[in-house]
Amino acid sequence: MIETVAVGLAAGLIAGLLGVGGGILMVPALVVFIGLSQIEAEATSLLAIVPTALVGAWRQAQYGNVRWRDGLVIGALSALGGAGGVAAANALPERALRLGFAAFMLVMAFQLVRRTLRTQGGVSPGSGG
Repeated sequence: MIETVAVGLAAGLIAGLLGVGGGILMVPALVVFIGLSQIEAEATSLLAIVPTALVGAWRQAQYGNVRWRDGLVIGALSALGGAGGVAAANALPERALRLGFAAFMLVMAFQLVRRTLRTQGGVSPGSGG
């Protein structure tokens, strides 16, 4: 149980500091440190997102930062996509899920590095350069 608490706190802290989704950190941590299968880790991470998302949305709504219409549309469509993803995850072998997740993480890391280098080179994203 102490490992689970440590993984949750670390994932939340790092996600908050770096602005990355907690699932990017939570899924590998649950597999490596807790010993869950890839599909169990993905499902557990999805459940863990619910209270975090609700608290985050509530706090941001207090600042007037929530675009309710867009959020509701994205949320509804994400629920449909999530159902499809669950069906695919249950149909695929665990090795394929791990490789797909690793590939996704590498693509995200590449994007982060690319954006950082562009910003440090004097061209910020969205400035047209």
